Amino acid sequence: MSGFRLKVLSYNIHKGFTASNLSFALHRIKSSIDLVHADLVFLQEVLGHHEHHGRRHKDWPTAPQFEFLAGEIWPHFAYGKNAAYAAGHHGNAILSKYPITSWENIDISTNRLERRGMLHATVQLPRMREELHAVCVHLDLLASGRATQIAGIIRRVEKAVPHDAPLVLAGDFNDWGEKASRLLQKNLGLNEAFLALKGEHARTFPSWLPVLRLDRIYYRGAEAVTAEILSNRPWNELSDHAAVSAELVRTAKNK
Repeated sequence: MSGFRLKVLSYNIHKGFTASNLSFALHRIKSSIDLVHADLVFLQEVLGHHEHHGRRHKDWPTAPQFEFLAGEIWPHFAYGKNAAYAAGHHGNAILSKYPITSWENIDISTNRLERRGMLHATVQLPRMREELHAVCVHLDLLASGRATQIAGIIRRVEKAVPHDAPLVLAGDFNDWGEKASRLLQKNLGLNEAFLALKGEHARTFPSWLPVLRLDRIYYRGAEAVTAEILSNRPWNELSDHAAVSAELVRTAKNK
């Protein structure tokens, strides 16, 4: 019998700055996510490089943000560059305690102002014959763009993920209209951790007074047993989003 117990964290880190953009918070973000000790970490708005911030902030890390955050806990990571500009670039990242055997970043941008990507990685978990598929996304602010991107996610999963393989899709969906879950469940059989356990999506934005339900953890080939919004101190002082975490269990009955 193959199975796993997996803790997942999803977090839009706002490029390592507080919501006001006045304070550099990446070191505190690292300390906070370290304490969660998730097996897989899905990150959005991660700076891969920036020419100027290192001169402005004396504690700016020499490594890219995703590598700095990975530290010693997550030896395996993948980064998908989405938005490139004169000073640098940012995108999504996946940190993993277990080997990432392959990854691909797919451009799902729908307009010139919002450069978005779908980072799709495969992860080899212990004692598992099948690889786990991990997909990290950050979707558009406009509903029309999100609809196009959800359709693209569905096509990608149908094409690239075996039906019997475990799958985790997480990130910032910007889905305040709460339409994504119905489409992902109907077309891909995906459940959302908070919706499944608590009957509603997590309120995650803005972090200091969460109202909008934007950040999600979807899964297939497992069951969610816990789901938590990380919105108390220090989380409400770090990014403009609260982080979300869930524990997923796969046994013989939900293979």
